[in-house]
Amino acid sequence: MNRHRIKRYNYVMNEINAIYHDAAIRMGISDSVQIIFYVICENGDHCLQREIYKQTGISRQTINSAIRKLEKEGFVYLEQGQGRNTIVHLTDTGKQIADKTARPIIQIENEIYDEWTEEELRMYQELTERYRDSLKKKLDALF
Repeated sequence: MNRHRIKRYNYVMNEINAIYHDAAIRMGISDSVQIIFYVICENGDHCLQREIYKQTGISRQTINSAIRKLEKEGFVYLEQGQGRNTIVHLTDTGKQIADKTARPIIQIENEIYDEWTEEELRMYQELTERYRDSLKKKLDALF
């Protein structure tokens, strides 16, 4: 029984990832660019570069390469923060792109969550976090 549920869960998660990927393709951007714009928008049109790594789980190398490309294209600019922190800002052009890409996705997600009750949201978050924590603990013990 559990094997069926895990298989179903993985299938649904892969379908969700495919929906986001398809949206990025239709918007004419890569998955990594979509994710970078999303995180920056969620943080108020700028954020620490390390927040993008932390919030996405994407490798530093992939994020660094994508940000450098976005900087060359004039969509973001970098500012030195305190210590070794780099702040990634959307340019005016970047904000226009974000208005057509990341912000509509954020709006759609908010609309979906607004349809859920507070109890459903709480339960979903708690169970997802519990799954994450257990998975990390068990994988750490494995390696």
